[in-house]
Amino acid sequence: MREKHTAGAFDVRTLIGGLLGVYGLILTGLGLFRATEAELARGDGLNINLWAGIGMLVVAAAFLTWVRVRPLVVPAEPTSSPADGTSDGG
Repeated sequence: MREKHTAGAFDVRTLIGGLLGVYGLILTGLGLFRATEAELARGDGLNINLWAGIGMLVVAAAFLTWVRVRPLVVPAEPTSSPADGTSDGG
């Protein structure tokens, strides 16, 4: 029986979720602590940085939850060899 491994940190969903999480934290912090009246006026009274940051945090949490619930399983050894053209019959 072949041993299987998960992709872990090399899964693209982990990278996307991590980057969205970092950007979401930055925007949420800017929206909470650095919102000026001029920025609020440009957004028609809406704190765009805050809401965009919260949205990014929600999407990042969804991506990271998806990685935990459905991990990408990678076989321990390849099923075919491109050098000799053989396969397992799949």
